[in-house]
Amino acid sequence: MSDTIAAIATGMGSSGIGIIRISGPCALSIADKIFNPSVTKRKPSKMISYTAALGHIIYDGRLYDESICLVMKAPHSYTTEDIVEFDCHGGIVVLKEILDLIIQMGARPAEPGEFTKRAFLNGRIDMSQAESVMDLIHSKNEMAAAASIKQVTGELRDIITTMRTEILYNIAYIESVLDDPENYTFDNFIPELKSTVDKLLTTVNKLIESSTSGRIITEGIRTVILGRPNAGKSSVLNMLLGVERAIVTDIAGTTRDTLEESVNIDGITLNIVDTAGIRDTEDVVERIGVDRAIANISDADLILFVVDGSTTLDANDHKIIDAIKGKKVITLVNKKDLGIIVDNMLISSEIKTEIIEISAKNGIGKDKLHNLLKDMFYNNSLNYNDQIYITNMRHKALLYKTSASLTAVCESIDNHMSEDLFTIDLMAAYESLGKIIGEELEDDLVNKIFAEFCMGK
Repeated sequence: MSDTIAAIATGMGSSGIGIIRISGPCALSIADKIFNPSVTKRKPSKMISYTAALGHIIYDGRLYDESICLVMKAPHSYTTEDIVEFDCHGGIVVLKEILDLIIQMGARPAEPGEFTKRAFLNGRIDMSQAESVMDLIHSKNEMAAAASIKQVTGELRDIITTMRTEILYNIAYIESVLDDPENYTFDNFIPELKSTVDKLLTTVNKLIESSTSGRIITEGIRTVILGRPNAGKSSVLNMLLGVERAIVTDIAGTTRDTLEESVNIDGITLNIVDTAGIRDTEDVVERIGVDRAIANISDADLILFVVDGSTTLDANDHKIIDAIKGKKVITLVNKKDLGIIVDNMLISSEIKTEIIEISAKNGIGKDKLHNLLKDMFYNNSLNYNDQIYITNMRHKALLYKTSASLTAVCESIDNHMSEDLFTIDLMAAYESLGKIIGEELEDDLVNKIFAEFCMGK
């Protein structure tokens, strides 16, 4: 923490602007040595915080670049330390040369995530906010970005902190009664404790339940396309992607293996798995593809069941129907351009599904499918403007531990156990919640979390 660190904060490639960030006790003095302002003639250390100056990066007679210098003085900065950023011309060569110069002046290269780690260690943000920074950077769609920004601003931290305050109060009260029974009493306390713990459990379990939607928001909807050979699965994939990604022929069994692609549809990310046509076959390679297709069903958030609408259902269709019962399914009755003769009512009677008649070849029904996806996974399920979604598996695991500890408190109360036993499980819940925001984290885990960050953040 006593070191001054520096890193290139923008992407490693050609761009209009490249930013080099310096943070630490020597950030201003290093900037003074290498930055020559063009207009104000005021060195960075003399600049007012959150002001910028145009000038040149120059040292020992060598001109490195024309640059804008932005100064953010402690404690009102991202890391709470003195920060200087140089906005240079983009280009990895010039940025590396300037970074090398800054390191010669006494800084050291920042480790991945070290700027955010300093913000955490200096108390400006908690761990849930720090982790959400990376979630925001890696957002695949606007829903993921919206979910991350709510946590970056501290909404999850506020919920966790409020729960920990309530738990700590009850622990302290129990200890006070046990230590000083003459001045404190358990009269009416146990029913109040039970009510408080029930409310805490409701909040915790609601957060746990949100993790399924949270995973869908951040990672996308794992979508598996299933159907018998030549039903038009690959054509459906191409229709969704808007490009000819999969090979399409009239020969049954063209797709032998799974093919995975991602597509963003009005803010919804679909991680699509196109599979081999499901049928009984003696072909060893095709058999492997069929087995992989069936194996993908269990992990799917959504099944796109493609039916050849120009023919009646056959044994292979019924085999698929049996395998996808209980899953979220959209049935795409394909080849509408050839005339639909398949019995849609028969499909509805066997599985719970939405049915859309399409022609994947001609794009007929594409808009209906898009609107249905938005209704299923956006308008009804993911009202992300009003709710915090748990998008981090570490948080989810800790919430499960919290729920188990609070449930144990309720069971102890119901079984009329001794009050001093309540504090054991209450403290376990308090500590689990604390690990979410970084209050109870071990140093090695903190280092591991920030090691997964990108360089310069």
